[in-house]
Parts: sequence; C-alpha cells; structure tokens
Amino acid sequence: MSKLLEIKDLESGFETESGLVQAVDGVSFELEKGRTLGIVGESGCGKTVTAMSIVDLLPKPSGQVLDGSIRFNDRELRGADPEVMYKIRGNEIGVIFQEPMAALNPVQRVGKQIIESLLLHRETTKQDALKKAVELLDAVGIPAPERRISDYPHELSGGMRQRVMIAIALCCDPDLLIADEPTTALDVTVQAQILDLMAKMQKERGMATLLITHDLGVIAEQCDEVVVMYAGRVVERAPVKELFANPKHAYTKGLLASIPRLDNERKTQLQTIPGQVASIHEFASGCRFCQRMDRGGETVKTRPAYEEVKPGRFLETCPACT
Repeated sequence: MSKLLEIKDLESGFETESGLVQAVDGVSFELEKGRTLGIVGESGCGKTVTAMSIVDLLPKPSGQVLDGSIRFNDRELRGADPEVMYKIRGNEIGVIFQEPMAALNPVQRVGKQIIESLLLHRETTKQDALKKAVELLDAVGIPAPERRISDYPHELSGGMRQRVMIAIALCCDPDLLIADEPTTALDVTVQAQILDLMAKMQKERGMATLLITHDLGVIAEQCDEVVVMYAGRVVERAPVKELFANPKHAYTKGLLASIPRLDNERKTQLQTIPGQVASIHEFASGCRFCQRMDRGGETVKTRPAYEEVKPGRFLETCPACT
C-alpha cells in the first residue's frame, strides 16, 4: 500500500513566559491508505499536539511546529500557506475533536454547521447541501434526521453530538480522519456504538484513520498499528497484535500490565507504573522513562536511538528499558 501520511522527526512546542517548551520531540511514523494507526500514552505525552501539528491547529501564536517533515499525499504540509491548509482541513483531512460540545458552535443549529462545511469545500447549492446534511445525519445513525438537523448542540446527548462531529468530519469524503479521543466522556455502550460507526464509515469510504486514545482496549479493537508515546517521544511502534503479544519497551509493558483483567482475584490491587512523568520544563535529554524511574547515569544524559529493530517494528533502544 502507498503511504498517505509520513511524519519524520517532528518537533513542536509552545512559547511560554519561561521560554520555549518542547511538547513533541522527534516523532516519526507513517500511515498507509485505508489503515488505522493508533497513538497511545498517558495524558500529556504529546498525542494531541502531534495530531494538531499535522493540520496546523496548534493554538496561535504560542504553538508552533519547530522542525521535521509532515508529508500528506506527497505534499509537504509543514510551512504550507494558511490558505492551502484551510482547504485541506475538512476537505482532505477530517478531524473529530476531543470535546464535541466545545468544538460545535453552541448558537448554530447542527444542520447549518454541516452545510457550512459543505459550501466551503464543495461546489454545491444550499439546497443540495441541506439534502446532503440530512443524508449524513442518517448515515451516522441519528434518528429522524430531518427533524434533528434543526436542533442546537445542547439539545442532543453526548453520543448524538459526537455523531454530528463525525458527520462534519466526513462530509467531504476525506482521505484521512484524525480522531482525537472520540469517546471521551461517553458511557461504555455509547463508546462501542461510536467506535463501530467509525469503523463502518472507514470501511465504506476507504479512508485512513489516525486514532488518538489512552485506552489500550480501543487500540486493540480498532487499529492495525500502534505508536506508544511517552514524554513527547515515540518509545515503541509495532503492528497491534505483535505489540500486545510481545511488548519490548518497559513503558509499553507497564501500560499493558496496568489493564484491569477479569481473571484477577477479587480485591487484588491494580498494577501501576511507579513514579510520575517529569514536568515538561524538566524533561531529561536522555531516556525520559529512566528519568521517571530515578535511574541515574548515562541513560538519562544521552538520548537513546530510535531504530527499526525488525521490519515494521520500531523501538527507542535504551539498554535499561528494552
């Protein structure tokens, strides 16, 4: 399969009162057409910053892509003209944001928000856009779409709002869908419905999906390949089945061990990863997981190489963590 998205040595950061802080540090991965790549890691590890860097949606003026390459459909997006990015977002790349209530305009009916996106990116009439909007709401499983199209976001449940976000993201048949924690704050049943809907729409439309989540269960169900991030860096990348069966990095092993299991004895204490992530202002230049584990010496001072250890399997090769 051909590569749709290629990220190489991506660095992104934010200007703060105390200076520049780097939230993403040398991230690299590829995504092929029609496949799903998951990015997983604890909160604050750089998952969302990586995704927003791709579509030039880091908060301005503080947020900026500092270095690296972002190639999409054989075009370099880093440094692209804002007008070019404006056309790509929503048209070739659809985005499902983490909080639909914050992403949707609270004073506009949901139908108008879908129609606006269609009119912006497609040569169509308002009447045809309205018809398409109703079809999209029906496709994402919203009952009585002819009536619901006139609702405001606050009149919909959390699951319904997320379905509207999916309809907006897919309205122009993008080649790539970026889904940033698409099931946050939804109950388990609605989560499953949303994930099933995304998988169904992906299969029907043949698009690629970049799925950002902290939920390893979602990764196992939905993804072909997974990128594990820690403290702004990729520590491991592998096909999903291979990573779950044979994790190599100590952080990945810790994440998998912390998943609650039905066969655990009652009142068994859940496993956790010792220590905590350092402040972004205090990240070590070397292995940041060693920093968390209070390992001194050279591993914390010298950055470990990120290498392809076997075809399709990439690893940050810290000797203390692998």
